[in-house]
Amino acid sequence: MWLQLCHLSWPADILRRSGPRSVDIGRISVERFLPCIERNSLYKNALPQSATLIPTPIHWFLTMLLPATVLLTSLASAFGSPTIKLGSTTLNGLSLPDLGVEFFGGIPFAEPPLGNLRLKPPVLKTTLSGHSFDASNFGIGCLQPAPNFTAFSEDCLTLNIHRPAGVRPDAKLPVMFWTFGGGFTVGSGASQNGSHLVSRSAARGTPIIYVNFSYRLGPLGFPQGQEADDHNILNLGLKDQIAALEWVQANIETFGGDKSKVTAFGESAGAFMTATLMLPNSPLPKLARAAILESGTADGGAVMTASQRENPWQVFVSSVPSCAALAKSGNTLDCLAKASREEIFSAVNFTVSNTGGFSLTLDGPDGLVPGRASTFLSTGRFFRLPFIAGTNLDEGTVFVNSAGDLSTNGIRNSLIGRMSPPLVSAAEVNATADEMVKLYPDVLALGSPYNTGNETFGFPSGFKRSAAIGGDTNFQAPRRRLSQAASSFGVPVYSYLFAQPQPMGLPFDGVAHTTEIAFVYGITPDTSSLSTHMMDYWLSFATSLTPNDGKGSKRPEWPLYTTKNQNILQLKSDNLTVIPDTYRKTQIDFINSKTLDFHY
Repeated sequence: MWLQLCHLSWPADILRRSGPRSVDIGRISVERFLPCIERNSLYKNALPQSATLIPTPIHWFLTMLLPATVLLTSLASAFGSPTIKLGSTTLNGLSLPDLGVEFFGGIPFAEPPLGNLRLKPPVLKTTLSGHSFDASNFGIGCLQPAPNFTAFSEDCLTLNIHRPAGVRPDAKLPVMFWTFGGGFTVGSGASQNGSHLVSRSAARGTPIIYVNFSYRLGPLGFPQGQEADDHNILNLGLKDQIAALEWVQANIETFGGDKSKVTAFGESAGAFMTATLMLPNSPLPKLARAAILESGTADGGAVMTASQRENPWQVFVSSVPSCAALAKSGNTLDCLAKASREEIFSAVNFTVSNTGGFSLTLDGPDGLVPGRASTFLSTGRFFRLPFIAGTNLDEGTVFVNSAGDLSTNGIRNSLIGRMSPPLVSAAEVNATADEMVKLYPDVLALGSPYNTGNETFGFPSGFKRSAAIGGDTNFQAPRRRLSQAASSFGVPVYSYLFAQPQPMGLPFDGVAHTTEIAFVYGITPDTSSLSTHMMDYWLSFATSLTPNDGKGSKRPEWPLYTTKNQNILQLKSDNLTVIPDTYRKTQIDFINSKTLDFHY
């Protein structure tokens, strides 16, 4: 059982000031909620059985997300609705006149994955039924842990579109396609609202169309175990992402978009998924021309085989009363297809809370996750899409369980768990763990959150040490390795380190995982110009394949990351500058020399 709840806070005055930005109310939960989910789903399998874990505050997410629908409804009644003809169906959207933006939401891109389509690859939606369709609200999120199942639904494969007001069908605007993060377990297309980003794009003279979507989560989106492998239903959420991109290719020109100018971007699990589609066997080159990876790469987590993740799947099936007797039979899919939604919902709640472990899974040489990403990167077997990749200064803080064993021995055991089941000898695993605790000594001033000296924040000294190790192994080292590998094969790469202090955040988090999202979306309470600069860099890249188009805000030139000049852009309001990519070089070089040990 869980030891404690993640403590969340968000100043009420920010909510009051946000006004129409409250459409993005779900984003608030991202600041403190999604990292907790990831802590338990992405990395839970890698921990020793004795490790203690902090639970996921599901109730907070629902409380914060639900008002978005209410607000959109009130706005729709206040302003005229834009319309679009999609086939024989008229979509009635929502006008946001203060921002000069039009919104069309909840558009199905695939058939509802219900009944016989439950736990099956998505079936692309080619037409809408009826003469009219209410597109004035975000689509409901996919089934996930929640107090009650009415907040989410299995009928959830929908996407949302923001565009500048008055766009002509032949405008051919570049498209930014967002995949949300949430540990493959929570989140939805309503988690981020692209209206301010689109408004900024028009203001700087480089208008874009923004698209996001919902994909299946947890055991319904990322089935595990041998039966899932045998029936080719691994990585369904990743296939949902592909289906949404295919829908964009088929339909975005109706909205004024250019299907040949799609930039796929995402954060955390969303970046993990997007980067994975850069590996062989993916159709990504036909679906997008560039990518932006925020705090996530294809080798940032320990990707396992289906059989290595048998336990979470059996726990899930055992939690469905009408199918429990079949849990170990290897023949559960027909039963699960017939199970009631109440049974499935209850099982999702129980399984995610008690096992985690739902993530991308190795699915064979012809699959979407054909092998360890580091192998493909080192040999140049990946698609050469230009990309931006970056991380936040203190990626690891929100993943540390402050109630766990943070002694040297406890951290060493967690490292061994991170390397299990081992792909190398037991002797090498132990040697790697020993070297890691030497490279990251128990010295407060060297730990994360960085630049906080000997401050403990009331935690054991091992908190900052563990945060530094986790941040480097799961985020900083993979980002550097990806940038180095891709640039060595001539791929245009731009890399960043987001280092903006968060005065409204919790001090022990530092510049934590997810904190850059608000700046990218232009919804931060920060009064500096950093958010505008970041939006301009992102928009410039999406429209011209370089962050340096000279339009919008006056900002430093962001150099290409090359073999000879491994430089990154430090995103910090009082010191927006280029720095060498050498921080913690000795430590990260060691981590990146042990790709097999860490399952990269």
